[in-house]
Amino acid sequence: MLVIIGYIIVCASVFGGFAMAGGHLAALFQPLELLMIGGAAAGAFLVGNNNKAIKATIAALPSLFKGSRYTKDLYMELMSLLFEVLSKVRKEGLMSIEGDIDSPQESPLFSKYPAVLADHHIVEFMTDYLRLMVSGNMDAFQIENLMDNEIETHHHEGAVPAHVIAKVGDGLPAFGIVAAVMGVVHTMESVGLPPAELGMLIAHALVGTFLGILLAYGFVGPLASLLEQKLEESSKMFQCVKVTLLASLNGYAPALAVEFGRKVLFSTERPTFNELEDHIKKSKTK
Repeated sequence: MLVIIGYIIVCASVFGGFAMAGGHLAALFQPLELLMIGGAAAGAFLVGNNNKAIKATIAALPSLFKGSRYTKDLYMELMSLLFEVLSKVRKEGLMSIEGDIDSPQESPLFSKYPAVLADHHIVEFMTDYLRLMVSGNMDAFQIENLMDNEIETHHHEGAVPAHVIAKVGDGLPAFGIVAAVMGVVHTMESVGLPPAELGMLIAHALVGTFLGILLAYGFVGPLASLLEQKLEESSKMFQCVKVTLLASLNGYAPALAVEFGRKVLFSTERPTFNELEDHIKKSKTK
């Protein structure tokens, strides 16, 4: 929603200011300039990326027009689930959660937290390391190193769409110049026309530069920044699970282990100690 509002403000400011200065908006409507700039950018996008990057970028685009799903409620569900899992381990032993981590979709424990269960990446991350804890063959340092490597891989993969879109945005001003040069070439080959018509051709050519810069910094560039922010948000889920499980491996009680996880969250979404405690109590009564 904010993306659409931002685009409206950009268009209203730029085109509204141009109109208020006495400019004619019709002169800026140049479909052929847009075709040259957009087509060249799309072609460069295909040339400069492999199938994996192209698919990841296309898949990431719809998320740009949605609000963040990483809310305080989601984090409280995640930490409540971790608390229940670790409490079960503490009371009944590691082998008691074997069925839960092998089939989380069918687990009564995981089913109580549908928002977390819907994120298969975080569920897979959590169950994989719980499975390693059940095996008992790895110490906390080895698991921490493995977690760091996996989170780094996740971050690297998630950064691909942002990097691709940023590169496309960087190229748009240059493609705008290309369109403008093409317009100047057309103007130069039409020097026999009356001055008024030549002026119109030059104006059309300059629109190419204008459109390339506007699209780069007003439309495409901000999308790359937004994708980077969303990636940082998604990484917090993994860090929360990591810190909580490592605290448990180091011998801390479930309540303290979850507190470790709470502390790594961004302050804007981090629940207070009392909020989390109340949520855990309510979840246990379900």
